[in-house]
Amino acid sequence: MTGVAGTAGRWQSLRERIPAPLADAGLVALAALDVWLNLWNETSQGLALAAVACAALVFRRRFPLTVLLLTLPVTLLEDVVVAPLAALFTLAVRSRDRRLLAFCVTLAAIATAVPSPLDVAGAYDRPWTLVYFGYPLATAAAPVLLGQLVQARRDLSRRLVEIEEAKDHERELHAQAVLARERAQLSREMHDVVSHQVSLIAIQAGALQVAAKDTGTVEAARTIRSLSVGTLDELRTMVSLLRASGGDATELTPQPTLADLHRLVETSGIPVELTGELPATVGTPAQRALYRTVQEALTNVRKHAPGAAARVELSHDTDEIGVTVTNAPPTRPSLPLPSARQGLVGLQERADMLHGTFEAGPAADGGYRVRMRLPARQN
Repeated sequence: MTGVAGTAGRWQSLRERIPAPLADAGLVALAALDVWLNLWNETSQGLALAAVACAALVFRRRFPLTVLLLTLPVTLLEDVVVAPLAALFTLAVRSRDRRLLAFCVTLAAIATAVPSPLDVAGAYDRPWTLVYFGYPLATAAAPVLLGQLVQARRDLSRRLVEIEEAKDHERELHAQAVLARERAQLSREMHDVVSHQVSLIAIQAGALQVAAKDTGTVEAARTIRSLSVGTLDELRTMVSLLRASGGDATELTPQPTLADLHRLVETSGIPVELTGELPATVGTPAQRALYRTVQEALTNVRKHAPGAAARVELSHDTDEIGVTVTNAPPTRPSLPLPSARQGLVGLQERADMLHGTFEAGPAADGGYRVRMRLPARQN
């Protein structure tokens, strides 16, 4: 079988290198030579059938079944093999109907095995002809099997090309997914870290502008606050653009954990009460999510509730761990700092990735409450 497959592959390779018109001309010439060498019935009928069989080979690619049927009548009068076998091969290469191919093989074998001329064979020839039927049957089956192997090889080559294209597409999608994760991670870190610091600068500059008595100091504070507000606005635009191309992100760089929570509270610039604790077994992704929740909530308190105190409560039970950040109502008007609520969107995404819940909304006393709950079993 390996040898036959190799022959089919070499035959297909040879056919692909030879131009179709040249191949057709060569095949017609070969069929004509076969007829000339085996011509014994020189009647006009025999010559006409032979000419039709040879000429029909030119159209075998477009009408393979019709060409086969046109090559079979000459086998009843002449001992020719090239034209019908070539037609059988072409039909086998182009057809996937196994029943049709089996019928054509049988028909070609019968046409070859029938005693010729039909009106001369005697009764004593019939049993020999029946036994002899196995030889033309095998002869007719050979080009069909070879054609099917060529077809299978062509399908396999096409399938390999499709697989390579699918792999290339998959690699491209993977690269795009990695880029999207990096963009989403970058957008979240820009919001959580950079905007956190810039908003604090803006708030401190605003406070200095109000408290300073010196004209130069007031003007410098106003400039610092103006630049900080503009930077926050630019950051908001950049975060929106990055988030539009991002997806569910994975952490790509070392991130703060709950061990850094006390320092975050101490440097927040507002009165914060930290209560509760979490077990040491809390996983790193959950620690990062809870830390970012506290960071975002305290940043929002400074931006939107100046003068308000905040309370950070850590809690856990057998099923869940969580953090709740609640702030009182503001004691003075807030500064008009730009905001697109991207931080809350990022926290919701973190909660979704960890199969938890996130809530943010006004509290009953006029303040604001942010809460994240995560499954304890995933940590």
